[in-house]
Amino acid sequence: MKRFSQLFEELDASNRTTEKVDALKRYFLDAPAEDAAWALFFLTGNRLPASVNTRLLRAWVGEIADIPAWLVDECYGVVGDLAETLAHLLPVGPLGVEAEGKSELGLRQCSETILQPLKDLPEGEKRARLVEAWSRLNGMERFVFNKLLTGGFRVGVQRTLVTRALGRATGVDPAVLAHRLMGNWRPSMEDYQRLCDPDEHGEDPQRPYPFYLAYPLEERSTSKAGGEKELPDFEALLGPVEEWQVEWKYDGIRAQLLKRKGRVMLWSRGEELMTDRYPEVVRAGLLLPEGMVLDGEILAWREGKPLGFGTLQKRIGRKQVSDKLLVEAPTAFIAYDCLEFEGEDIRDRPLADRRNILEQVIQSRKDVLAGVPLLEKEQSAQQMELEDLFEEERPGSSADASVEPRILLSELVVAGSWSDFVTMREESRARKVEGFMIKRKLSPYGVRRTKGDWWKWKVDPFTIDAVMVYAQAGHGRRAGLFTDFTFAVWKDSTQEELLPVCKAYSGLTDAEFEEINGWINRNSLGRHGPVRVVKAEQVFEIAFEGINRSGRHKSGIAFRFPRMSRWRKDKPVKEIDSLHTIEGLID
Repeated sequence: MKRFSQLFEELDASNRTTEKVDALKRYFLDAPAEDAAWALFFLTGNRLPASVNTRLLRAWVGEIADIPAWLVDECYGVVGDLAETLAHLLPVGPLGVEAEGKSELGLRQCSETILQPLKDLPEGEKRARLVEAWSRLNGMERFVFNKLLTGGFRVGVQRTLVTRALGRATGVDPAVLAHRLMGNWRPSMEDYQRLCDPDEHGEDPQRPYPFYLAYPLEERSTSKAGGEKELPDFEALLGPVEEWQVEWKYDGIRAQLLKRKGRVMLWSRGEELMTDRYPEVVRAGLLLPEGMVLDGEILAWREGKPLGFGTLQKRIGRKQVSDKLLVEAPTAFIAYDCLEFEGEDIRDRPLADRRNILEQVIQSRKDVLAGVPLLEKEQSAQQMELEDLFEEERPGSSADASVEPRILLSELVVAGSWSDFVTMREESRARKVEGFMIKRKLSPYGVRRTKGDWWKWKVDPFTIDAVMVYAQAGHGRRAGLFTDFTFAVWKDSTQEELLPVCKAYSGLTDAEFEEINGWINRNSLGRHGPVRVVKAEQVFEIAFEGINRSGRHKSGIAFRFPRMSRWRKDKPVKEIDSLHTIEGLID
């Protein structure tokens, strides 16, 4: 833990990319493989499942430090980070256990012998294990250990920097490392050594490719108040329109569909295997040629149209999908790109070539794909023989309502000029899409997010005007500042009662957060635990991507990705929106 804690300090102390990469490289060169494997696991955004209730952690540390529970909670409220609070409160040195003479705890030992087994232990043994670990660690090591324990380990380093540093330390191409790290990679010494072996050529057939991400095409505000938007200069930024492929940007789950060795795998962008969650897509995937990988989007889909993200949400997180849910929220895979064909990695080929292959495959099997039923009673998709699938009912039979295609080709949008695309983009809301994807026809399929070849040009978000009614302090870098706000609108046209509708914590500058905090401290009306009640005077424009009806909220509605887009100092509370206005957006 000592070496990993030092790395954490170095990464946290620097904002320079070169310094971060150098620190990571030194670590990977010096650390034992068994520790480096776990460091790579955590540095690339993975975490161990929570194994101890945070209430218990606060209680145990309070007992060890002889501090009452209320004071522990007050300290946590001031510090804003539980791992840091616990590290500060624990007494220095051994904590009443035999820790002297024992060797230092390594990262592998902390992860495999202490943290991983905790979830299966009774409370008393959990406490004993943690006390012994804390006794063998110093202040910074305890802090990092607590971060891993609570699942809050984050450090200012992107995944691409980690693979770049590891590549410099091992001689393996960072793009190859990024691919090897996808899927079910385990933080073991053996897997780490294979990962870092320049001569390793064996690839896991279940492993997806790293996703290529588009860069946002931003529109600039024409005034300081953030009102009218100025469109990008497309000719200057992108050049001739003929050099670009334009598609509608759907709002679903980005995914890769793999067909290898007679099996189909479905991976999310978050490296989560989703094969069992979308059986209708997997059944259709079995009809693809062998050795094929598609990049695309999973959407709730019926009768040739997307049903909206709210419908898709019914399927997200469901590991068991009932027939009723399959009918209520049927899904389809919209294919954007072909990354592998006949077992060959074709990501380096131009997009135009990959698109041509994709079109040929989808078009040649269009009728067959349209004949795969939504429901399959007799056996799972992975067990079915391909010849059986070809004998299923085709459109025109009594099963017509459930046999529309589950793998479709993304629609290309064609226009003669960039100004034509500006006009066509106005159709986005009606089509239930988010705008355009703009891709250079000569571009390869890259790794992660890069600027220049792939752009996403989204429509403006929905907005409402609402008033702040509650404020709560943030955590981490924002500890000690009120950053989490609750906003309300008028319940009806009488403007007699405010109804809370959403929370938001992002969108303001540091200077604006400082200013609103001063106002909150001067205008608090009371508190409910850590939440301050404030005068309903400050109006904000709240932006959000979508809105749905919800039985879980008092207002009856739920926003998707709400954030503060403007502080409307110019607007009185009487002019904020009402619940009736917001409900109109749902329709």
